Amino acid sequence: MLRVGVLVSGGGTNLQAILDRIADGRLQNCRVVTVVGSKSDIYALERAKKNSIPASVISRKSFDTLEVYDNALLDHMKTYQVELVVLAGFLSQLGEKFVRAYKNAIINVHPSLIPAFCGKGFYGLIPHIKALEYGVKVTGATVHFVEPEYDSGPIIFQKAVKVMEGDTPETLQKRVMEEAEWELLPEAIGLFSEGRLEVSGRHVKIL
Repeated sequence: MLRVGVLVSGGGTNLQAILDRIADGRLQNCRVVTVVGSKSDIYALERAKKNSIPASVISRKSFDTLEVYDNALLDHMKTYQVELVVLAGFLSQLGEKFVRAYKNAIINVHPSLIPAFCGKGFYGLIPHIKALEYGVKVTGATVHFVEPEYDSGPIIFQKAVKVMEGDTPETLQKRVMEEAEWELLPEAIGLFSEGRLEVSGRHVKIL
């Protein structure tokens, strides 16, 4: 049984997608053993509690340095024997020490087709705002392994989503979540749990 730790910063819709796939049997041999929020007043933590999952807050602002923050996160993950870390709408940066400790075992979902509309500062509605400003015809979501630099790790999956006439950042965000993020993230977790993701440099092979 793969022990999964999920890091969250908002409403937790991607967390819910994972829990739903576990509940309906499409995501087997996986268990979310801890949910960690970057702040206390987020609904994602309520989702965890409703599913009887231990929920904690470890805020970057509570620590003087990124390394000390990394140590706190690592200690927490070790306490719960976490084997895979999932960033599900997590906005805080992870330091090199944490990323090294979970090399090729941290998965993130990003609401764009990387390398478009990604990197530092591209979170929440911002990738969707930029997609509409640029007038792109398709956007989408990317699931990738995490490196210390924002949105730079090896890509596991991408899925394109059409931009519709009259879209607002909010309607586009909702469509990208429903059609891409909520499908790709649980699928990637499932493949990881089955040992079917092989990383070679910047490339991920699905076995």
